[in-house]
Amino acid sequence: MGSSTALRELQRELENRGNDLSKLQKDIAKNHQVRKKYTIQLGENELVLKELDLLNEDANVYKLIGPVLVKQDMAEANANVRKRIEYISAELKRLDATLQDLEDKQNSKKDALLKLQQRIQSVQAGKSKA
Repeated sequence: MGSSTALRELQRELENRGNDLSKLQKDIAKNHQVRKKYTIQLGENELVLKELDLLNEDANVYKLIGPVLVKQDMAEANANVRKRIEYISAELKRLDATLQDLEDKQNSKKDALLKLQQRIQSVQAGKSKA
């Protein structure tokens, strides 16, 4: 009777840890989606910066605000794009650190799950011998 109660407890714990692992995997997938979005934005902004660098100092630069093109100062446009690149790069670094942490936690949870499954198997093996 005691071993079947212990087995149920272990199976309940296995289910809880499995749910925790599933949540972590969803967080990792979400992190990848956000990183992809920022990586695309970084590429776009770097392209804009290259284009701005090709222009003369007195060239007209326009910024799209809603459906309207608004004239913008060249130095201001350049500074804004550089700030955006700096911000996106910082966010990507933060996301990388978060991803590393999530992956470490995921590996730890996988190891714990494996050990728990082995314990359940040994309890079941012990039951079948009795």
